[in-house]
Amino acid sequence: MKILHTADWHLGKKLDRFSRIEEQRSVMEEIVQIADKQKVDVVIIAGDLFDNFTPNTDAIELFYKTVKRLSLGGYRPVIAISGNHDAPKLIDAPDPLARECGIFLIGQPYAVVTPLETENFKITHSSEGFIEIKLSSYPYPLRIIHTAYANEPRLRQELEGDKQLSINQFLSNKWQALAERYCDSKGVNILTAHLFMNPKNGESLEEPEGERPIRIGNADMIYTDTIPPQIQYTALGHLHGFKNIGSEEKPIVYASSPLCYSFSEAGQQKYVAIIEAEPNKAVSLNKIPLTQGKPLVRKQFASIEEATKWLRENPNTWVELTLELKEYLRAEDRKLIYNTHEGIVFLIPKLLLTAEHTSSTELSLQDINFENITPLFESYFKYKNGGIAPNQEILDLFNEAINIE
Repeated sequence: MKILHTADWHLGKKLDRFSRIEEQRSVMEEIVQIADKQKVDVVIIAGDLFDNFTPNTDAIELFYKTVKRLSLGGYRPVIAISGNHDAPKLIDAPDPLARECGIFLIGQPYAVVTPLETENFKITHSSEGFIEIKLSSYPYPLRIIHTAYANEPRLRQELEGDKQLSINQFLSNKWQALAERYCDSKGVNILTAHLFMNPKNGESLEEPEGERPIRIGNADMIYTDTIPPQIQYTALGHLHGFKNIGSEEKPIVYASSPLCYSFSEAGQQKYVAIIEAEPNKAVSLNKIPLTQGKPLVRKQFASIEEATKWLRENPNTWVELTLELKEYLRAEDRKLIYNTHEGIVFLIPKLLLTAEHTSSTELSLQDINFENITPLFESYFKYKNGGIAPNQEILDLFNEAINIE
């Protein structure tokens, strides 16, 4: 049985002020083509389907069209759970229509999926946080323990019975109970969740820059030892880089986001995971690189000339540009840079302090000439800016302002 695992689509996400919707359309098309070429039997999308609780119409339309194509008109089951960026009610709302196309949208942790039978598969069992799917082409079932993003507000009702129970312990108890009841060695056993999970014995992972953090401190840290031994593969969402925090025999995988969504991900290769699984055997994991979307690049230059030369040579990029200069960036230079390249997301001027600057950073009243306001402005400017004097453009602007009648 072949399963495609993807996550963290963040449809509708912008890069600062720049829309990424066309890049997202391209990478969604690529994921559909991979699913078809690989002839996968099931698709799992492990949360953060959208970038916020109120996605725009372009993002919603792209999501529905993509999952419909992935489902092959109801032939291929698609299971999508919500992440911390998703509104559970928005994910749940279209489920009555979506499941008729073989698409199962799960907004709340431990939701019960309504049973369904199509020409190619049927849900043979469903309970809180669990579904069993029997595909007509395989003699054995696929069991999926599913946990959409779970925090205290979304688990309030479940946690009411024991307010001292941590989320980590609650999830562990729930998963173990489901696995013991349903996940024997006669089927393929998968767990999918949108959580910040860390290896029990290993270096702690870091959440991506710009990603809404899931936890505060270590109180609700979730570790890999919460996963039941019956589970052959764990399909996670939340971290944007591909990572297997499990073993080769029992992978626990963050599949990665389909695009680089912040400059902390610059240069990071993105993937979808393809799993081949049989009952009571180690799964085979293959990661397939995604190629769509503009690269995100962090560049640093010491001159305007060097910067503009590189920008002209690399037009199809998103750029975070740092300029190390000895004086403030002039308006005409800033205009030149932005006119040279359409994908400058951040322009960061960085002033280089000389020994003279660093030795004169404090404002002394004895050094100020009160007979002329301009030297007073220069002294104050240097005081506020680490000893850097204003350039002529700033002085001209100041003099123009004080001479307005």
